[in-house]
Amino acid sequence: MPQRAAPPIAHGRPIETEYRPRTPIDAARAIRYQQRGAHDPSQTTHGGVIWRATRTPQGIATLAVRVERGLVRGAAWGPGAAWTLEQLPRLCGADDDPEGFDASRHPLVAETHRRHPGLRIGGTDLVFDALASSIFEQKVTGLQAFAAWRAILTWFGERAPGPTPRPMFAPPAHWHLIPSWAWHRAGLEPPQSRTVVEAARRRASIERAAAAAHDGDARDRLFMGLRGVGIWTSAETRIRTWGDPDAVSVGDYHVAHEVGYALTGHRVDDDGMLELLEPWRGQRQRVIRLLELSGAREPRRGPRLHPEDHRGR
Repeated sequence: MPQRAAPPIAHGRPIETEYRPRTPIDAARAIRYQQRGAHDPSQTTHGGVIWRATRTPQGIATLAVRVERGLVRGAAWGPGAAWTLEQLPRLCGADDDPEGFDASRHPLVAETHRRHPGLRIGGTDLVFDALASSIFEQKVTGLQAFAAWRAILTWFGERAPGPTPRPMFAPPAHWHLIPSWAWHRAGLEPPQSRTVVEAARRRASIERAAAAAHDGDARDRLFMGLRGVGIWTSAETRIRTWGDPDAVSVGDYHVAHEVGYALTGHRVDDDGMLELLEPWRGQRQRVIRLLELSGAREPRRGPRLHPEDHRGR
């Protein structure tokens, strides 16, 4: 297994900000959604503080966020610190407006919305990292995807500045230079690694086009024009980047079943899920989040799906 010695990081003084949302929102939940597994090297929570290591348009940055009594306090280190603090309200869901959302169409949705009025969908505004992490999660279990993400960031990412509670790493600057043996050892399947590498070679043009695409359909056309990217990956990228309140991850192993069970008491397929969500078009991701928070879960009928490992020993 490759190892990379992390150089010591000079902490320096952070720059800081405070953000008080106009209405009470669950900012911590919005930020925690971006974490890719319990051992994500780019995000963790320690002592009530959420830590994020990111690669911003101005360079690497570490962000530390504490949310208490309706106030969001942020501190940031590194060349991208100012960009990170300016973007913090969007990460917390400031641009997600549930005005006009009709939760009353279903009693479970209405009750969960009443119990969680502060639910917001935040976005990172970091298109390529959201796309890459979504590609990692194609057609594999979460455990496999998160382990591969952890390995690649630890080996090829950049050590985060600041007094992080453990060594943290921002995503790589040059995904396309990662050697094939590293993807294999990380456990990512060749179709996914090829898709990341090919997209990375077009990173600048993808990011420019994404900045010009102002709705879900345009963003779907952009991402699904990339070889190896389908509707599921596009939706996940839209959710993580822009906090898209309408994106639906069609093709997900679990989502359609969970939506169907929560709304009707039995499983449905993707077409059935889309039919059930149609009355909330424009807010379908919000409904999915509320159903996740509702606690409605279909009883397990069989053994867990165990990941397969095709790596050489």
